Amino acid sequence: MAEPSFYIGVIGNVISVLVFLSPVETFWKIVKRRSTEEYKSLPYICTLLGSSLWTYYGIATPGEYLVSTVNGFGAIVETIYVSLFLFYAPRHLKLNTVVVVAMLNVFFPIAAIVATRIAFKDEKMRSQSIGFISAGLNIIMYGSPLSAMKTVVTTKSVKYMPFWLSFFLFLNGAIWAVYALLQHDVFLLVPNGVGFVFGTMQLILYGIYRNAKPVGLSNGLSEISQDEEEGLTSRVVPLLS
Repeated sequence: MAEPSFYIGVIGNVISVLVFLSPVETFWKIVKRRSTEEYKSLPYICTLLGSSLWTYYGIATPGEYLVSTVNGFGAIVETIYVSLFLFYAPRHLKLNTVVVVAMLNVFFPIAAIVATRIAFKDEKMRSQSIGFISAGLNIIMYGSPLSAMKTVVTTKSVKYMPFWLSFFLFLNGAIWAVYALLQHDVFLLVPNGVGFVFGTMQLILYGIYRNAKPVGLSNGLSEISQDEEEGLTSRVVPLLS
């Protein structure tokens, strides 16, 4: 009979796949309009980086194949997103985007893997080093949920913090935190525990401000919040690993 962690991991895989696919509508708009318009590439580039590192971590760590499968899927999906962005990006942004992709999605993962293999002879130490790097990146990427919560409190409006994205942040964090506890994996537990806490905070804020009278948004704040709305989905995804 399979361990409870297996069933929790399978549930986490299903939820995470749905979250990985959630930006499809955004990229369908990009393809139809043949332009990336004001959409930002960095959230998808960062998600591809995180998915790539977590895939390697899952492969290198015994018993973590469910982490490698879902993040491997995520890496493929994010590669498609980034490729579409490169294809449809305006000419003045294309070169900068190519440089960022080369640095974060090619050079950094290769350098991290090679460095850990050179520095450590023990496979466990190698996988733990990658886990430490991946967990650190995930925590850094929580800047988007924090910004979204600040926007809600400032404007007293949940317009730019959609309920379902907040719910998936909460659910992803909870499922993978439980999985990490069962696997005794601190590198999975810390970022997903933080994700669970932030998801809970977002749902509480949603309950407080969903019927509140919004404060008028300035153009600048509106643009920032719109970026958060489009980028949040992809930044939620790394919490699964």
